[in-house]
Amino acid sequence: MNQDKWWVRRWPVASEWMALIAALYFALVCNGAFWHAFAAAGAWGQPGAWRLAVGLFVGIVALHTALLLVLLNRWTTRIILPLLLLVTASAMYYMNQYRVYLDADMIRNVLATERKEASELLTPGLAWYVVIYGVVPSLLVWRTRPVQRSVLRGFLVHVAGIVLALVVAAGAIAASYQPMAAFMRNEKSIRHLITPGNWIVSLGKVLLGDAPRSGPKTRIGQGATLARPTGARPRVLVLAVGETVRAQNWGLNGYARQTTPQLAGLDGINYPDVTACGSNTEVSLPCMFSAQGLHDYDRGNIRDSESVLHLLTRLGIATLWRDNQTGCKGVCSDLPFESFLHANIPAYCDGERCLDGVLLDGLKSRIEAAPGDVVVVLHMLGNHGPAYYRRYPPEFRRYTPTCDTDQLAACQPEAIVNSYDNAILYTDDVLARTVAMLQTLAPSRDAALLYLSDHGESLGEDGVYLHGLPRAIAPDTQLKVPMWLWLSPQLQQADGVDMACLRRSATKPHTHDALFNTVLGLMRVDAKEYSPGQDLLAGCEHKPPAIGATGNTPQ
Repeated sequence: MNQDKWWVRRWPVASEWMALIAALYFALVCNGAFWHAFAAAGAWGQPGAWRLAVGLFVGIVALHTALLLVLLNRWTTRIILPLLLLVTASAMYYMNQYRVYLDADMIRNVLATERKEASELLTPGLAWYVVIYGVVPSLLVWRTRPVQRSVLRGFLVHVAGIVLALVVAAGAIAASYQPMAAFMRNEKSIRHLITPGNWIVSLGKVLLGDAPRSGPKTRIGQGATLARPTGARPRVLVLAVGETVRAQNWGLNGYARQTTPQLAGLDGINYPDVTACGSNTEVSLPCMFSAQGLHDYDRGNIRDSESVLHLLTRLGIATLWRDNQTGCKGVCSDLPFESFLHANIPAYCDGERCLDGVLLDGLKSRIEAAPGDVVVVLHMLGNHGPAYYRRYPPEFRRYTPTCDTDQLAACQPEAIVNSYDNAILYTDDVLARTVAMLQTLAPSRDAALLYLSDHGESLGEDGVYLHGLPRAIAPDTQLKVPMWLWLSPQLQQADGVDMACLRRSATKPHTHDALFNTVLGLMRVDAKEYSPGQDLLAGCEHKPPAIGATGNTPQ
């Protein structure tokens, strides 16, 4: 008798109809970010706007129907469709709240996200999205039951449905081809807002294209030599890789606030016009340590090739990667690595995260223990969002009020910027203390520090938060980064560095490619990959000849 009650009855729905209904739901309910971007691009003011909009809508529905028919059948619908709904609800939240574009690079970021990092993005707003747009429709899916057919008949109907959906999609595209072709040519990245196709296709690209490489990485620096003059003192180079610090808020760049007061008091060189490899860590970090760099960027080649650290190690230069982030993204694979992600040092750590000062803990003794040249990378947490307020100790809360929540959209723009700037103040302090530590090594070593942020950040400009937009449409706030160089007086003298010349050349445009080449130049490495035009010191130094030098070559 209970089977007659509507609230317990399971309604028979063929998987083909379920795919169409789901596709309509996705197009009508889950693509607000896409249609918002469509309007923001001025599409409604163009000739044939309605023909374009209808063609896009029909095409989105038809293509999603075809995609869902590949995934759904009478055995999988009640499992896969709820999963798609839950993930799509989460994707909606981040696209709507932060203007995230779910391309392959963003999916890589998501897959590489560590638990502590992810916890800062799990907000009450996300929970509501998941419940309303994911759980509720999933309950309706679970109240259905598949229509029983023979396997052959089900297969034929499924194939017919896919063909019909593709025909409809082709017709919609053909009917609006001229305005659609022009629109998609000018707004290529907008396709990464069409959900769930965006994250499904991007996930497929990542899973198929990021298969682990078998065998060792491709060697760089074949035939490279280490050419140091006779009697040269050991050299230590610290590479401080910032996180999410943008050039616009860097005090030394002329920002209205002096967010770098301690660096301003040091005899360093600031570089005001620096462009990052990409708008996220997954792209930028491997790129800046690679021989290919931005000028010859190829993600696959960079991933499969050694970094500059591998070359230095083979030449006998000790390297050490100290990490307050989620790893070195392959840059330091099989090389000395220390992670502070789960450290328990009370002066810096609260049980969840450690402040960047932890990277200096015991660093001097580690350097002194190495008898020769040393290159240390400090991978900072920096201004990693959205919890900017957690990136600095209380004494650096100089600008108030601050945004003390992970939900940036709930804060006033001024409060977001205040928290962000306070985090830069703390980065300034960590860098100044690093220089102070290097200065104590002056009796025995020449020293240098190069600071370079991996990418920038959007703080709500044009409704965009965080980072990771496709490079083609990423604003300068995400691509322009600070860079700062300090050389000890002893190193300046050893290499005949003309500081006035360096300051003049610092105003020229630079990119992340400066890191790879400046490291080779500072460490006196002669390699075919070295590009003097990208070396920050080239043309402003008079290095003594390497006659009688060690002349080490890679093993």
